[in-house]
Amino acid sequence: MQELIQQVVSGLASGGIFASLALALVLIYNAMGLVNFAQGEMAMFATFIAYTLISHGLNYFIAFPLTLGLAFVGGVLIERVVIRPVERAPVLTLVIVTLGLATLINGAAGFFFGYTPNYFSSPFSTHTVNILGAFASYQDLSVIAVSAVVLLAIFLLLQRTTIGLTLRAAAHHPEASRLLGIRVSWMLALGWGLASAVGAVSGIMVAPILLLEPNMMQTIIIYAFAAAVLGGIDSPLGAVVGGLIVGVTVNLVGAYVVGGDLELAVALAIIVGVLVLKPNGLFGRAAVRIV
Repeated sequence: MQELIQQVVSGLASGGIFASLALALVLIYNAMGLVNFAQGEMAMFATFIAYTLISHGLNYFIAFPLTLGLAFVGGVLIERVVIRPVERAPVLTLVIVTLGLATLINGAAGFFFGYTPNYFSSPFSTHTVNILGAFASYQDLSVIAVSAVVLLAIFLLLQRTTIGLTLRAAAHHPEASRLLGIRVSWMLALGWGLASAVGAVSGIMVAPILLLEPNMMQTIIIYAFAAAVLGGIDSPLGAVVGGLIVGVTVNLVGAYVVGGDLELAVALAIIVGVLVLKPNGLFGRAAVRIV
């Protein structure tokens, strides 16, 4: 029982990381109907920025919000420079653009920061605390707490503020929003900025667990896709719930059924299973097409 609790707590910590990146995917999908295949690489590059700031003596708790701000600006610039010229192109064109963007960012990270793995130190202790007879590290609990705060902040922004209402209106009803004087293109850029900042949280949280290098997020993005698909690719709440479910499920199945080497296969199985059995996910909206 104690080991089970430890696996669940560890799974929730991983799930918080997956949920952050899945929420970033959902934000852009809601804005443009586009799955951003460069989201993981954007998070990785932001993590390198945080690592560089900390390496030059900046306190972690100053570098963290500063990196999120820089990631936000970077996301806006990417939308303005790379995405906006092709935003009305077919979906396949946009997918190819994001794949090219992922390759470009990965290469840029290797050029500027190198491919040698770096240890990203965490300010949170690896000492453990007793929870119902099981032991969970303060680092895992801190990851859960940080992810929860960020996800709650995004929820409140989207649901309880004027800018959040404007974002949702521009995403779901762009033509009507334009008639009301909303600058839809800038709302899309804002959505990219928010997604970039939220994705950066997942990169910074996972870096102390993995070694920091340009390919760090290429596995994490698959778990995030699984979370987004499971929860519903158009549902922010679904991204959070899906992330937690995927994190716990992968941990438990990896520990008790298939072993750690096949955990990625579990995520892929979740993606395939959801697409076959419930394509809209747990919280996604059903698409109605009149023929």
